[in-house]
Amino acid sequence: MRKPLRLGAGSGYWGDALDPALELLEMGELDYLSMDYLAELTMALLQRQRRKDPATGYIPDLPSHLRALLPIARKQGTRIVCNGGGANPSAAGERIRELARELGLEGTRIGVVEGDDLLGRLDELMDAGVDLTNLDTGEMSFSSVRNRVVAANVYTDSTGIISALSQNADVVIAGRVSDNALYVGPIMRTFGWAHDSAHQDLVAAAITVGHVVECAAGATGGMSSRFAEMPDMGRVGFPLIEFSEDGTAVISKVKGSGGRVDAFTVKEHLVYEIGDPARYLMPDGVADFTRLAIEELGQDRVKMSRMGGYPPPDTLKLVVGYEDGWIGEGIVFFPWPDALARADKAKQTLVERFDRLGLKANKIQFDLVGVNMLHGPASPMPDYELAEVGLRVAVHTATRDEAEKVRRACAHLWIMGPGGTSFGTPMKPRPVYGVWPTLIPRSFVTQRVTLLEA
Repeated sequence: MRKPLRLGAGSGYWGDALDPALELLEMGELDYLSMDYLAELTMALLQRQRRKDPATGYIPDLPSHLRALLPIARKQGTRIVCNGGGANPSAAGERIRELARELGLEGTRIGVVEGDDLLGRLDELMDAGVDLTNLDTGEMSFSSVRNRVVAANVYTDSTGIISALSQNADVVIAGRVSDNALYVGPIMRTFGWAHDSAHQDLVAAAITVGHVVECAAGATGGMSSRFAEMPDMGRVGFPLIEFSEDGTAVISKVKGSGGRVDAFTVKEHLVYEIGDPARYLMPDGVADFTRLAIEELGQDRVKMSRMGGYPPPDTLKLVVGYEDGWIGEGIVFFPWPDALARADKAKQTLVERFDRLGLKANKIQFDLVGVNMLHGPASPMPDYELAEVGLRVAVHTATRDEAEKVRRACAHLWIMGPGGTSFGTPMKPRPVYGVWPTLIPRSFVTQRVTLLEA
């Protein structure tokens, strides 16, 4: 049996820390560094950027991240796989080719994976009678948002990544592949697995491990219910995976880094953002989380075994982003004494100002910061004097002009409000994007791979 493949989780989202990825790359003896940047709403934001400037639409952090990572990766023979192409993988690929030339890394091969963007094919899907029912709400009237759509990206499998790696790409830049495809692709390519019945348990094992580590620090102490116990989280180590050809894996981190890897951190992320644990549906296959075994091998080393699952589903998840109006928002703070009473009076004043300004709102939300902002009506009202309290208001409107009325009304509290009212710069109106998730037949999706060389 071949020696285990070593993969590092270099990013869990757009905006994640870079220093743990550098630490992994420098000390982890990696074959691959996989970097996840995307969330569902991210694609709509990136498409909006691309509409303004066709040369953008990829993750803005990607060039600066690869400026730091690529020289080390090339020197050590580590390949980088990411979905930082966002809504414009081809532009991202060209930018990284320019960067490689600038860094003197001639010969760097960049694989660009496309095919997830179905924005231009929505009418084709509708004309073909594809059922585009909203998975979250059950709504069937997709036509009601059709003229406001700004993004439509399907979660694709690792096929394009495997193809790019087969063509000796040093860097793979994809769009909206599934998060765990960034790990499944390198694993399947290394061991020669296919999407067939002979390998379905092994592919499901790769999916399972990819799911555990895809949020990076989420598997090493971040978000943990035991966060108070986690050491040195300010210098947390990102996960390192040793994946074996028999479908077993060991999760660890760089020695001396912060955080912790134990059976519980792995289990916590195993059940993160899932539905049926026996059928975790992904484009590459269906993983069964109920059959696996988790074993601590020592400090910060956890083995995962007995993983398995089922063949890939016939449908893929399509996430449509659409313009959904504007949000006007403000936040003000009130001091002791009678902080809560002042906040309540300020809320009443804002409601009266909204009425006076003729605000047309779809929804108005008030929250008391420090009292009920996170738990809403489930939060008990305090029976003691608060030292301070904040009042947040958020208003969903159809137009920017209506949202601007919220900013103005909040600014009026500078003098119209209770004594001691404090707040910073008034918040500007911002656009709101809705998400319409649905399923489409796999047959509508074809991935394309382009190789660029510096």
